[in-house]
Amino acid sequence: MSQQELIKDIARYGLENDQDKLLTVLNELISHSKNTKKINFALQLQSILKDAVRQQQSTGLTKVGSQAYFQNQEDRETNELILEKITSDYRFEHLVCDSKTREELEYFIKEHQFSEILQKYDLPIANRVILHGPSGCGKTLASYVIAGELKKMMVVVNLGAIVSAKLGETSKNLAKLFRKAAVEDSIIFLDEFDSLGKIRDYSQDHGEMKRVVNTILQLFDYLPQSSIVIAATNQVEMIDNALLRRFDVNIKFDLPNHKQIEQLIKLTLKNGHFFFDDKKKSVDLMKEAVGLSYYSIQKTLITAIKRSLFDQNESDFSAKRAEINTAIWHQLIENEKISLKK
Repeated sequence: MSQQELIKDIARYGLENDQDKLLTVLNELISHSKNTKKINFALQLQSILKDAVRQQQSTGLTKVGSQAYFQNQEDRETNELILEKITSDYRFEHLVCDSKTREELEYFIKEHQFSEILQKYDLPIANRVILHGPSGCGKTLASYVIAGELKKMMVVVNLGAIVSAKLGETSKNLAKLFRKAAVEDSIIFLDEFDSLGKIRDYSQDHGEMKRVVNTILQLFDYLPQSSIVIAATNQVEMIDNALLRRFDVNIKFDLPNHKQIEQLIKLTLKNGHFFFDDKKKSVDLMKEAVGLSYYSIQKTLITAIKRSLFDQNESDFSAKRAEINTAIWHQLIENEKISLKK
């Protein structure tokens, strides 16, 4: 059956409130989307279906299709740990970084794209990667690129929030989260991974922190090779050495140099809607921006674009391209440098 016919059936059974047939056709559409290489769409449908089931479970006993679902306490607990579930459209073309960092990311992704070859020769597949470096230098974006290139759903977890809020339950909830991700074949992204190290400074939590670290060590050791864990930190020196050794791949992100800043500006302006009013001055400003993060540079440029638009006459808005006032951008760069020194 074609996708159009399946969508018609979904509309029909939805309007008729026939949940049995609706669930059957939805699953057929998910399978059809996977078979036609529309992986992101299939993952989004799966996520919608699971979220709908989860919402209905909150009423206690719910009937979806022909199956009865009791309220699932474990689902509720793990969902509290998750910031978001995403399917990513980001690819390498969206990421600016140095060549060594890109190469490490490409090799990590290839291990999963060519996993059958590695398994044929009984070679292990790297599935635990830690991304570290200054804030705003592309760690989170790199995780989105990994998810996008591998066409996997990613579960984004703020470890800092989990540890600080529910330290006594962290070990148990992390184990549930890992189990759930393995079943759903999704990537776990652990942000603020250095939180584990910071908690060690609090003597009253030292025993519990040891249990948390031991739990993660065990979860890493028994992680299925098809599953992936990505950890990100701004302070890699805070992380327990035993944990660091468990990562198969260790990738460092640095502040951009002049060449990488040029690439970032080109990427930001690739739609061709905007151009600098003074090209020579813009080149000087790119040099002046060295020392700022990718995030800070892009933020100041986008703000400069918006403020330049506000300063234009309303009649100019009909033009296909608009000028970026380099004087505004210059001031924003200076302000950003000052604010970061405070």
